[in-house]
Amino acid sequence: MPTLLHIDTSVFPGEASASRSVTATFRKEWEAQHPNGTVIYRDLAAEPLPHLDGLAAAAGFAAPDQRSPEQHTAFALRETLAGELEQADVVLIGAPMYNFTIPSTLKAWLDHVIIMGRTAGAEQTTTSGTPAIVVASRGGGYGPGTPRESFEFVTNYLGKALGDGLGLDVTFVVPELTLARSNPAMADLVELSDASKAKAHEDAAAKAKELATRFAAA
Repeated sequence: MPTLLHIDTSVFPGEASASRSVTATFRKEWEAQHPNGTVIYRDLAAEPLPHLDGLAAAAGFAAPDQRSPEQHTAFALRETLAGELEQADVVLIGAPMYNFTIPSTLKAWLDHVIIMGRTAGAEQTTTSGTPAIVVASRGGGYGPGTPRESFEFVTNYLGKALGDGLGLDVTFVVPELTLARSNPAMADLVELSDASKAKAHEDAAAKAKELATRFAAA
C-alpha cells in the first residue's frame, strides 16, 4: 500500500488554520481510498525541528565511512527525515504564508532533507518524480496582476526547492484572502474568499482521488 508523508506547519490549530483544514480534506479522501496505507505525519508547529548546524551540514557532504563520530550523531536526524521523504509515494505539505514567505519550521525541514548527491543535486535524485501537493494559503491576494504579486515568496520558492531541488512533481492548492472574514478592511472580499476556500477543498479532494486512482492501478 502507498505511503503518504503529511507535513503541517501552521501555528494555528484545526479549522482556525486554512492550510490545515485543506490538508485534512486531502488526507481524508486519501485515507478513504487507502484505509490500510501508511501515513507519516509531522506537525512542525507542535514539534519543530532544530535548525541545521555545522556538523550536520558538513556530514551531508562526507561519505558515511568518512564521517566523524560527532558527524554521525549530528546526521541521524537528517537520515530519518530524508528516509521519510524517500519512503513517501505522495507528499502533502501545508505551507501558509508568514511575512511573505514560508514558516521557518518548514525551511528547517528543507535544510535537513536537501542532501546533495542523494535527494538533490543529481539528474535523478532519490525523490525524483514523487507527487507533492502543497497547500499554500495566504491571508491576502498575491496572484498575477495583483498589487502584491511581487511579495509572493511561497510558491516561487517552494516550486524551486521542492521541484528543481528535490525533483518532486509539485502541485499547488492556493486558498487566498483567508483573512477576509476577520479583517473589516477586507469585508468586500468575503465572497471571493469563500469561493477560494471552497475551490481549494475541491481541488485537494480531486487531487487525492486522482493520485489514489493512480496508485491503485500501479
